[in-house]
Amino acid sequence: WCCWRRLRLGRMRKSRKAHSRLLLIAPPNSYRTVAYLQAARRRSVDVLVASEGEHSLVSEIASGLHVDLSAADALERLLEAAREQPFDGIVATDDATVELGSRIARALGLPHNEPGAALATRRKDLSREVLRDAAVSIPDFRVIDLGSDIARQSDGFGFPCIVKPLSLSASRGVIRANSQDELLSACARVTDILAGNLQDEIYLRSHVLLESFIAGPEVAVEGLLYRGELSVLAIFDKPDPLEGPFFEETYYITPSRHAAAVQREIIESVSAACRGLSLREGPVHAEVRIAASGCVIIEVASRTIGGECARLLNFGTGHTLEELVIAHALGEALDLEVPVDAAGVLMIPIRAAGILRRIEGMTAARAVDFIEDILISIRDGYELVPLPEGSSYLGFMFARAPTAQQVEAALRSAYDELNIVVGPLLRIEDLRQN
Repeated sequence: WCCWRRLRLGRMRKSRKAHSRLLLIAPPNSYRTVAYLQAARRRSVDVLVASEGEHSLVSEIASGLHVDLSAADALERLLEAAREQPFDGIVATDDATVELGSRIARALGLPHNEPGAALATRRKDLSREVLRDAAVSIPDFRVIDLGSDIARQSDGFGFPCIVKPLSLSASRGVIRANSQDELLSACARVTDILAGNLQDEIYLRSHVLLESFIAGPEVAVEGLLYRGELSVLAIFDKPDPLEGPFFEETYYITPSRHAAAVQREIIESVSAACRGLSLREGPVHAEVRIAASGCVIIEVASRTIGGECARLLNFGTGHTLEELVIAHALGEALDLEVPVDAAGVLMIPIRAAGILRRIEGMTAARAVDFIEDILISIRDGYELVPLPEGSSYLGFMFARAPTAQQVEAALRSAYDELNIVVGPLLRIEDLRQN
Protein backbone atom coordinates (compact mmCIF):
# COMPACT_ATOMS: atom_id res chain seq x y z
CA TRP A 1 0.00 0.00 0.00
CA CYS A 2 3.00 2.27 0.21
CA CYS A 3 6.04 1.90 -1.99
CA TRP A 4 6.11 -1.89 -2.24
CA ARG A 5 3.83 -4.88 -2.63
CA ARG A 6 5.55 -7.56 -0.55
CA LEU A 7 6.98 -7.40 2.96
CA ARG A 8 8.94 -9.73 5.16
CA LEU A 9 8.59 -8.72 8.79
CA GLY A 10 11.42 -9.80 11.06
CA ARG A 11 13.52 -12.94 10.99
CA MET A 12 12.88 -16.25 12.72
CA ARG A 13 14.58 -16.12 16.11
CA LYS A 14 13.48 -19.51 17.36
CA SER A 15 11.56 -22.54 16.20
CA ARG A 16 7.82 -22.41 16.72
CA LYS A 17 6.49 -24.24 19.75
CA ALA A 18 3.36 -26.32 19.51
CA HIS A 19 1.73 -23.73 21.77
CA SER A 20 3.64 -20.54 22.44
CA ARG A 21 2.56 -18.54 25.50
CA LEU A 22 1.82 -14.82 25.35
CA LEU A 23 1.30 -12.28 28.13
CA LEU A 24 -1.28 -9.72 27.02
CA ILE A 25 -1.31 -6.61 29.23
CA ALA A 26 -4.52 -4.67 28.77
CA PRO A 27 -6.48 -1.96 30.59
CA PRO A 28 -9.98 -3.18 31.51
CA ASN A 29 -11.63 -0.85 28.98
CA SER A 30 -9.29 -1.55 26.03
CA TYR A 31 -10.84 -1.66 22.56
CA ARG A 32 -8.09 -3.99 21.40
CA THR A 33 -8.21 -6.94 23.80
CA VAL A 34 -10.81 -9.06 21.99
CA ALA A 35 -9.08 -8.62 18.63
CA TYR A 36 -5.78 -9.80 20.14
CA LEU A 37 -7.47 -12.79 21.75
CA GLN A 38 -9.06 -13.77 18.43
CA ALA A 39 -5.70 -13.43 16.68
CA ALA A 40 -4.02 -15.61 19.31
CA ARG A 41 -6.65 -18.33 18.86
CA ARG A 42 -6.11 -18.33 15.10
CA ARG A 43 -2.38 -18.84 15.70
CA SER A 44 -2.91 -21.44 18.47
CA VAL A 45 -1.14 -19.24 21.00
CA ASP A 46 -1.92 -19.61 24.69
CA VAL A 47 -2.66 -16.24 26.31
CA LEU A 48 -2.63 -14.98 29.87
CA VAL A 49 -4.42 -11.62 30.11
CA ALA A 50 -3.12 -9.29 32.82
CA SER A 51 -5.82 -6.73 33.54
CA GLU A 52 -8.00 -5.17 36.21
CA GLY A 53 -11.14 -6.58 34.60
CA GLU A 54 -12.07 -9.13 37.29
CA HIS A 55 -15.75 -8.98 36.37
CA SER A 56 -15.27 -8.79 32.60
CA LEU A 57 -17.72 -10.61 30.33
CA VAL A 58 -14.69 -11.78 28.29
CA SER A 59 -13.77 -15.14 29.79
CA GLU A 60 -10.02 -14.80 29.16
CA ILE A 61 -9.99 -11.50 31.06
CA ALA A 62 -12.20 -12.73 33.90
CA SER A 63 -10.04 -15.83 34.34
CA GLY A 64 -6.74 -14.05 33.77
CA LEU A 65 -4.30 -12.38 36.14
CA HIS A 66 -6.08 -9.56 37.99
CA VAL A 67 -3.59 -6.89 38.89
CA ASP A 68 -3.64 -3.13 39.41
CA LEU A 69 -1.45 -2.21 36.45
CA SER A 70 -0.46 1.11 38.03
CA ALA A 71 0.53 -0.39 41.39
CA ALA A 72 4.14 -0.54 42.55
CA ASP A 73 4.04 -4.34 42.73
CA ALA A 74 2.58 -4.86 39.24
CA LEU A 75 5.95 -5.79 37.70
CA GLU A 76 6.72 -8.32 40.43
CA ARG A 77 3.25 -9.87 40.06
CA LEU A 78 3.89 -10.38 36.34
CA LEU A 79 7.37 -11.77 36.93
CA GLU A 80 5.92 -14.21 39.44
CA ALA A 81 3.46 -15.40 36.80
CA ALA A 82 6.38 -15.84 34.38
CA ARG A 83 8.27 -17.96 36.94
CA GLU A 84 5.25 -20.22 37.34
CA GLN A 85 4.89 -20.66 33.56
CA PRO A 86 7.27 -18.82 31.20
CA PHE A 87 6.11 -16.44 28.48
CA ASP A 88 7.44 -16.48 24.93
CA GLY A 89 6.29 -12.94 24.16
CA ILE A 90 4.76 -9.80 25.67
CA VAL A 91 2.15 -7.52 24.08
CA ALA A 92 0.89 -4.34 25.75
CA THR A 93 -2.31 -3.25 24.05
CA ASP A 94 -2.64 0.45 24.92
CA ASP A 95 -0.72 3.60 25.79
CA ALA A 96 -1.41 3.05 29.47
CA THR A 97 0.36 -0.33 29.51
CA VAL A 98 3.30 0.04 27.09
CA GLU A 99 5.78 1.11 29.78
CA LEU A 100 4.90 -1.82 32.05
CA GLY A 101 5.06 -4.15 29.03
CA SER A 102 8.56 -2.93 28.22
CA ARG A 103 9.71 -3.51 31.81
CA ILE A 104 8.48 -7.10 31.98
CA ALA A 105 9.87 -7.88 28.51
CA ARG A 106 13.26 -6.43 29.44
CA ALA A 107 13.35 -8.43 32.66
CA LEU A 108 12.58 -11.63 30.75
CA GLY A 109 15.02 -10.95 27.89
CA LEU A 110 12.24 -10.68 25.29
CA PRO A 111 12.02 -8.13 22.44
CA HIS A 112 11.22 -4.72 23.93
CA ASN A 113 11.61 -0.98 23.82
CA GLU A 114 13.42 0.61 26.71
CA PRO A 115 10.96 1.74 29.41
CA GLY A 116 11.99 5.39 29.00
CA ALA A 117 11.22 5.21 25.28
CA ALA A 118 7.85 3.59 25.95
CA LEU A 119 7.00 6.26 28.52
CA ALA A 120 7.87 9.05 26.08
CA THR A 121 5.38 7.70 23.54
CA ARG A 122 2.49 8.08 25.99
CA ARG A 123 3.57 11.44 27.42
CA LYS A 124 3.26 14.19 24.83
CA ASP A 125 5.52 16.58 26.71
CA LEU A 126 8.34 14.03 27.02
CA SER A 127 7.93 12.99 23.39
CA ARG A 128 8.21 16.60 22.22
CA GLU A 129 11.38 17.15 24.26
CA VAL A 130 13.06 13.99 22.98
CA LEU A 131 12.16 14.64 19.35
CA ARG A 132 13.29 18.27 19.57
CA ASP A 133 16.66 17.17 20.92
CA ALA A 134 16.89 14.61 18.08
CA ALA A 135 16.30 17.39 15.49
CA VAL A 136 13.04 15.80 14.29
CA SER A 137 10.56 18.25 12.79
CA ILE A 138 7.77 18.88 15.34
CA PRO A 139 5.51 21.83 16.22
CA ASP A 140 6.88 24.53 18.51
CA PHE A 141 5.68 23.81 22.03
CA ARG A 142 5.57 24.83 25.67
CA VAL A 143 4.30 23.10 28.79
CA ILE A 144 1.71 25.21 30.62
CA ASP A 145 0.85 24.97 34.32
CA LEU A 146 -2.92 25.39 34.49
CA GLY A 147 -2.66 26.63 38.07
CA SER A 148 -0.42 29.58 37.20
CA ASP A 149 -0.80 32.73 35.10
CA ILE A 150 -1.51 31.34 31.62
CA ALA A 151 -1.17 34.69 29.87
CA ARG A 152 2.32 35.13 31.30
CA GLN A 153 3.36 31.56 30.44
CA SER A 154 2.12 31.90 26.85
CA ASP A 155 3.62 35.34 26.27
CA GLY A 156 5.23 35.50 22.84
CA PHE A 157 3.75 32.21 21.63
CA GLY A 158 2.12 32.69 18.25
CA PHE A 159 -1.46 32.05 17.15
CA PRO A 160 -3.16 29.89 16.09
CA CYS A 161 -2.04 27.36 18.66
CA ILE A 162 -3.25 24.07 20.12
CA VAL A 163 -4.00 23.22 23.75
CA LYS A 164 -3.47 19.50 24.32
CA PRO A 165 -3.56 17.27 27.44
CA LEU A 166 -0.29 15.47 28.11
CA SER A 167 -1.67 11.94 28.05
CA LEU A 168 -5.32 11.70 26.93
CA SER A 169 -6.03 10.02 23.58
CA ALA A 170 -8.62 10.13 20.76
CA SER A 171 -8.31 13.95 20.50
CA ARG A 172 -9.98 14.38 23.89
CA GLY A 173 -9.31 17.85 25.25
CA VAL A 174 -7.48 19.03 22.11
CA ILE A 175 -8.62 22.59 21.27
CA ARG A 176 -7.42 25.22 18.81
CA ALA A 177 -7.09 28.82 19.99
CA ASN A 178 -6.81 31.77 17.61
CA SER A 179 -6.39 34.51 20.22
CA GLN A 180 -5.43 35.10 23.83
CA ASP A 181 -9.08 35.06 24.91
CA GLU A 182 -9.66 31.75 23.12
CA LEU A 183 -6.52 30.33 24.73
CA LEU A 184 -7.72 31.24 28.22
CA SER A 185 -11.15 29.76 27.44
CA ALA A 186 -9.59 26.55 26.06
CA CYS A 187 -7.38 26.13 29.13
CA ALA A 188 -10.39 26.55 31.42
CA ARG A 189 -12.29 23.93 29.43
CA VAL A 190 -9.39 21.48 29.50
CA THR A 191 -9.00 22.05 33.23
CA ASP A 192 -12.57 20.82 33.71
CA ILE A 193 -11.93 17.81 31.46
CA LEU A 194 -8.80 16.82 33.36
CA ALA A 195 -10.53 17.22 36.70
CA GLY A 196 -12.61 14.14 35.90
CA ASN A 197 -9.61 12.11 34.73
CA LEU A 198 -6.13 11.21 35.92
CA GLN A 199 -7.09 11.61 39.58
CA ASP A 200 -3.87 9.94 40.67
CA GLU A 201 -1.66 11.84 38.22
CA ILE A 202 -1.28 15.30 39.74
CA TYR A 203 1.20 16.60 37.16
CA LEU A 204 -0.76 15.30 34.17
CA ARG A 205 -3.95 16.76 35.61
CA SER A 206 -2.45 20.21 36.15
CA HIS A 207 -0.35 20.72 32.99
CA VAL A 208 -1.07 20.88 29.26
CA LEU A 209 0.94 21.15 26.08
CA LEU A 210 0.76 24.38 24.11
CA GLU A 211 1.90 23.85 20.54
CA SER A 212 1.80 25.70 17.26
CA PHE A 213 -0.92 24.81 14.78
CA ILE A 214 0.51 23.18 11.64
CA ALA A 215 -1.53 23.82 8.51
CA GLY A 216 -1.78 21.11 5.88
CA PRO A 217 -3.28 17.66 5.32
CA GLU A 218 -2.73 14.95 7.92
CA VAL A 219 -1.97 11.25 7.50
CA ALA A 220 -1.66 8.32 9.87
CA VAL A 221 1.08 5.71 9.52
CA GLU A 222 0.87 2.13 10.76
CA GLY A 223 4.11 0.21 11.04
CA LEU A 224 6.07 -2.48 12.80
CA LEU A 225 9.63 -2.17 14.14
CA TYR A 226 12.15 -5.00 14.19
CA ARG A 227 15.56 -4.19 15.68
CA GLY A 228 15.04 -0.53 14.88
CA GLU A 229 14.00 -1.04 11.26
CA LEU A 230 10.52 0.24 10.39
CA SER A 231 8.27 -1.68 8.01
CA VAL A 232 5.36 0.53 7.00
CA LEU A 233 2.12 -1.40 6.69
CA ALA A 234 -0.14 1.43 5.58
CA ILE A 235 -0.38 5.18 5.13
CA PHE A 236 -3.91 6.44 5.80
CA ASP A 237 -5.10 9.67 4.21
CA LYS A 238 -7.47 11.80 6.27
CA PRO A 239 -9.47 13.59 3.57
CA ASP A 240 -11.47 15.77 5.97
CA PRO A 241 -9.38 18.82 6.93
CA LEU A 242 -8.45 18.83 10.62
CA GLU A 243 -8.39 22.54 11.33
CA GLY A 244 -10.26 22.79 14.64
CA PRO A 245 -11.53 24.11 16.90
CA PHE A 246 -11.68 20.42 17.83
CA PHE A 247 -9.95 17.54 16.06
CA GLU A 248 -12.33 14.62 15.73
CA GLU A 249 -11.00 12.17 13.18
CA THR A 250 -13.48 10.77 10.70
CA TYR A 251 -12.26 9.18 7.45
CA TYR A 252 -9.15 6.99 7.13
CA ILE A 253 -8.46 5.91 3.53
CA THR A 254 -5.63 3.73 2.19
CA PRO A 255 -3.66 3.51 -0.05
CA SER A 256 -2.55 7.09 0.21
CA ARG A 257 -3.22 9.33 -2.78
CA HIS A 258 -0.27 11.59 -2.02
CA ALA A 259 2.58 11.59 -4.52
CA ALA A 260 5.23 8.89 -4.17
CA ALA A 261 7.84 11.47 -3.16
CA VAL A 262 5.58 12.75 -0.39
CA GLN A 263 4.95 9.20 0.83
CA ARG A 264 8.68 8.58 0.97
CA GLU A 265 9.12 11.76 3.03
CA ILE A 266 6.33 10.63 5.38
CA ILE A 267 8.05 7.28 5.93
CA GLU A 268 11.46 8.92 6.41
CA SER A 269 9.96 11.32 8.98
CA VAL A 270 8.34 8.52 10.99
CA SER A 271 11.53 6.44 10.83
CA ALA A 272 13.55 9.41 12.09
CA ALA A 273 11.03 9.92 14.92
CA CYS A 274 11.32 6.26 15.93
CA ARG A 275 15.12 6.56 16.01
CA GLY A 276 14.89 9.79 17.97
CA LEU A 277 12.62 8.15 20.55
CA SER A 278 14.89 5.05 20.65
CA LEU A 279 12.02 2.77 19.65
CA ARG A 280 13.26 -0.55 18.33
CA GLU A 281 10.55 -3.20 18.58
CA GLY A 282 6.86 -3.67 17.99
CA PRO A 283 3.94 -1.68 16.60
CA VAL A 284 4.02 2.02 15.77
CA HIS A 285 1.12 4.35 15.08
CA ALA A 286 2.11 7.86 13.97
CA GLU A 287 0.33 11.06 12.95
CA VAL A 288 2.03 13.35 10.43
CA ARG A 289 1.12 16.78 9.04
CA ILE A 290 2.24 17.58 5.50
CA ALA A 291 3.15 21.25 5.85
CA ALA A 292 4.38 23.59 3.13
CA SER A 293 7.89 23.25 4.59
CA GLY A 294 7.76 19.44 4.78
CA CYS A 295 6.46 16.69 7.03
CA VAL A 296 5.93 17.45 10.72
CA ILE A 297 5.52 14.72 13.35
CA ILE A 298 2.41 15.21 15.49
CA GLU A 299 2.36 11.96 17.46
CA VAL A 300 4.21 8.64 17.65
CA ALA A 301 2.71 5.84 19.77
CA SER A 302 4.23 2.42 20.44
CA ARG A 303 0.96 0.54 19.94
CA THR A 304 -1.45 -0.20 17.12
CA ILE A 305 -4.20 1.97 15.69
CA GLY A 306 -7.19 2.39 18.00
CA GLY A 307 -10.81 1.31 17.99
CA GLU A 308 -12.06 -1.00 15.27
CA CYS A 309 -9.86 0.61 12.62
CA ALA A 310 -7.33 -2.25 12.62
CA ARG A 311 -9.94 -4.27 10.71
CA LEU A 312 -8.76 -2.39 7.61
CA LEU A 313 -5.39 -4.11 7.77
CA ASN A 314 -5.95 -7.64 6.53
CA PHE A 315 -2.91 -8.85 4.68
CA GLY A 316 -2.23 -11.68 2.29
CA THR A 317 -2.81 -15.25 3.61
CA GLY A 318 -5.37 -13.85 6.05
CA HIS A 319 -3.09 -12.14 8.58
CA THR A 320 -4.58 -9.36 10.69
CA LEU A 321 -2.65 -6.52 12.29
CA GLU A 322 -2.96 -8.18 15.70
CA GLU A 323 -1.53 -11.43 14.28
CA LEU A 324 1.45 -9.50 12.97
CA VAL A 325 2.09 -7.97 16.39
CA ILE A 326 1.76 -11.34 18.13
CA ALA A 327 4.07 -13.03 15.62
CA HIS A 328 6.65 -10.31 16.15
CA ALA A 329 6.43 -10.65 19.94
CA LEU A 330 6.95 -14.42 19.66
CA GLY A 331 9.94 -14.06 17.35
CA GLU A 332 8.27 -15.38 14.21
CA ALA A 333 8.70 -14.03 10.70
CA LEU A 334 5.82 -13.51 8.30
CA ASP A 335 5.81 -13.09 4.55
CA LEU A 336 2.98 -10.74 3.62
CA GLU A 337 1.28 -10.07 0.36
CA VAL A 338 0.05 -6.50 0.67
CA PRO A 339 -3.51 -6.19 -0.77
CA VAL A 340 -4.01 -4.31 -4.00
CA ASP A 341 -7.52 -3.09 -3.20
CA ALA A 342 -8.32 0.11 -1.32
CA ALA A 343 -9.95 0.25 2.08
CA GLY A 344 -11.35 2.87 4.40
CA VAL A 345 -13.19 3.50 7.62
CA LEU A 346 -15.45 6.26 8.82
CA MET A 347 -15.29 6.76 12.57
CA ILE A 348 -18.89 7.94 12.87
CA PRO A 349 -18.66 11.24 14.74
CA ILE A 350 -20.82 12.42 17.62
CA ARG A 351 -22.01 15.83 16.47
CA ALA A 352 -24.56 16.67 19.18
CA ALA A 353 -24.83 16.11 22.91
CA GLY A 354 -27.86 14.37 24.35
CA ILE A 355 -29.47 10.95 24.48
CA LEU A 356 -29.29 8.69 21.42
CA ARG A 357 -32.87 7.92 20.44
CA ARG A 358 -32.31 5.95 17.26
CA ILE A 359 -30.32 5.77 14.03
CA GLU A 360 -32.41 5.79 10.88
CA GLY A 361 -31.26 4.77 7.40
CA MET A 362 -29.04 1.83 8.35
CA THR A 363 -30.52 -0.45 5.67
CA ALA A 364 -29.93 2.12 2.94
CA ALA A 365 -26.42 2.80 4.20
CA ARG A 366 -25.51 -0.89 4.19
CA ALA A 367 -26.82 -1.17 0.62
CA VAL A 368 -24.33 1.38 -0.76
CA ASP A 369 -21.86 -0.24 -3.16
CA PHE A 370 -18.52 -1.24 -1.54
CA ILE A 371 -19.77 -0.87 2.05
CA GLU A 372 -18.60 -3.96 3.97
CA ASP A 373 -19.94 -3.39 7.45
CA ILE A 374 -21.37 -0.83 9.86
CA LEU A 375 -20.83 -1.22 13.61
CA ILE A 376 -22.69 0.94 16.11
CA SER A 377 -20.89 1.22 19.44
CA ILE A 378 -23.47 3.17 21.46
CA ARG A 379 -26.96 1.84 22.11
CA ASP A 380 -30.23 3.72 22.04
CA GLY A 381 -30.88 5.47 25.32
CA TYR A 382 -27.24 6.18 26.12
CA GLU A 383 -25.69 9.61 26.48
CA LEU A 384 -23.71 11.13 23.60
CA VAL A 385 -20.78 13.38 24.50
CA PRO A 386 -19.04 15.23 21.62
CA LEU A 387 -15.44 16.36 21.60
CA PRO A 388 -13.53 17.83 23.29
CA GLU A 389 -15.11 16.29 26.41
CA GLY A 390 -16.06 13.00 24.75
CA SER A 391 -13.71 10.14 24.01
CA SER A 392 -15.70 7.72 21.85
CA TYR A 393 -17.32 7.40 18.45
CA LEU A 394 -20.88 6.49 17.59
CA GLY A 395 -19.56 3.59 15.56
CA PHE A 396 -17.50 2.53 12.55
CA MET A 397 -18.30 2.15 8.86
CA PHE A 398 -16.03 0.07 6.59
CA ALA A 399 -15.60 -0.04 2.82
CA ARG A 400 -13.37 -1.78 0.25
CA ALA A 401 -13.16 -1.00 -3.44
CA PRO A 402 -10.71 -1.06 -6.36
CA THR A 403 -9.67 2.58 -5.75
CA ALA A 404 -9.33 4.94 -2.81
CA GLN A 405 -11.66 7.40 -4.54
CA GLN A 406 -14.41 4.77 -4.67
CA VAL A 407 -13.87 3.93 -0.99
CA GLU A 408 -14.19 7.53 0.09
CA ALA A 409 -17.26 8.09 -2.09
CA ALA A 410 -18.94 4.97 -0.69
CA LEU A 411 -18.33 5.99 2.92
CA ARG A 412 -19.61 9.51 2.32
CA SER A 413 -22.71 8.24 0.51
CA ALA A 414 -23.48 5.74 3.25
CA TYR A 415 -23.04 8.35 5.97
CA ASP A 416 -25.44 10.66 4.12
CA GLU A 417 -28.10 7.94 4.42
CA LEU A 418 -27.97 8.04 8.23
CA ASN A 419 -30.28 10.16 10.35
CA ILE A 420 -28.98 10.20 13.91
CA VAL A 421 -31.84 11.19 16.21
CA VAL A 422 -30.65 12.75 19.48
CA GLY A 423 -32.96 13.77 22.31
CA PRO A 424 -32.28 16.22 25.14
CA LEU A 425 -30.48 15.04 28.24
CA LEU A 426 -32.71 15.59 31.25
CA ARG A 427 -31.02 15.63 34.62
CA ILE A 428 -32.90 15.31 37.89
CA GLU A 429 -31.73 17.75 40.53
CA ASP A 430 -32.77 17.53 44.17
CA LEU A 431 -33.72 21.04 45.22
CA ARG A 432 -34.92 20.10 48.69
CA GLN A 433 -33.30 21.90 51.57
CA ASN A 434 -31.40 19.81 54.08
